[in-house]
Amino acid sequence: MSYYLRNYAISQVRMTTRPAARIAASGIIGGPPTPECAFMEGLPKEALEQVAAYFQVLSEPTRLALLNLLRDGERNVGELAQLTGTTSANVSRHLTQLSRHGLVAREGRGTSVYYRIADPSVYQLCDLVCGSLARRFERAAVDRALFVGGAAAAPAPPAGSPRRRR
Repeated sequence: MSYYLRNYAISQVRMTTRPAARIAASGIIGGPPTPECAFMEGLPKEALEQVAAYFQVLSEPTRLALLNLLRDGERNVGELAQLTGTTSANVSRHLTQLSRHGLVAREGRGTSVYYRIADPSVYQLCDLVCGSLARRFERAAVDRALFVGGAAAAPAPPAGSPRRRR
């Protein structure tokens, strides 16, 4: 999407949506705080440390894979271990971290423990980040194509013509 087209689309969103929706629709993460999303503004250091710990839990690929598997509903540790190709002990360790931060809930049934999503808003956060990354990669591909296309579009010197020395 070109720079001008993107800015036009953002301006249209600004005229038709609420402030929080504008930032999400524009693809800007960390845009200016609005009344609906200014929760971090003015937080004390201790609270910011808790926010950082929440993001740190989400920074492990196996945990993200577990969250994705739980989108379809609850599963026990053995199922999750088989689907992720890792050990039950490893899955349990990751699920404990996710549970500690309120992302998953656990329920014991007989000899099995089942896990389910406790906070579905984590998917909105992950989708926001994935969308932002996709747009960044798309822009990088467009920029790269400009250089590759520019070099390929340059006319080749006629056969037998002397080459310039630099």
